[in-house]
Amino acid sequence: MEIRWGRRDDAAEIAALHTESWRTAYAGIMPADFLDGALLEDRLELWLGRLAAPPSGAALFVAATAAGIDGFAYVMPGPDGRVLLDNLHARPGRTGSGIGRRLLTRALAWAADEHPGRTVYLEVLRDNTRAIAFYERHGAVRTDERVCRFEQGFELPELEYSWPVTP
Repeated sequence: MEIRWGRRDDAAEIAALHTESWRTAYAGIMPADFLDGALLEDRLELWLGRLAAPPSGAALFVAATAAGIDGFAYVMPGPDGRVLLDNLHARPGRTGSGIGRRLLTRALAWAADEHPGRTVYLEVLRDNTRAIAFYERHGAVRTDERVCRFEQGFELPELEYSWPVTP
């Protein structure tokens, strides 16, 4: 497995993985009609847009094998000066194999190099206990709790986790 930069031609594969990951991780957490609906089309639009015109200071890393993409991490400057780990996904069925750890390590190292002194944070749904345990095992600390409002008309409690800045 190689951790490499994401490319424009990765958009469809990333969107499919993103959809599969959400449908697996969020089953019973997010409304079924949302997960079973046009989620793939929504994720494809997101990734086509991000890869066609990447935001300044953002990075996409993919875990690639000869068979395809098994995970990805997307990091970007947040509106408050911190760095947002907006996505970290490993292919369902491959979780626990080190993909997430390698992507997280790469994303945190990149953030430290490109945005020195800035805190890296993420938002995770409160009921996504497997992801929360992963982040805590890898040094993240809970820094906030709030409600996430989805444009599709539902709300879910979410937690914010951050990695302390190391000198």
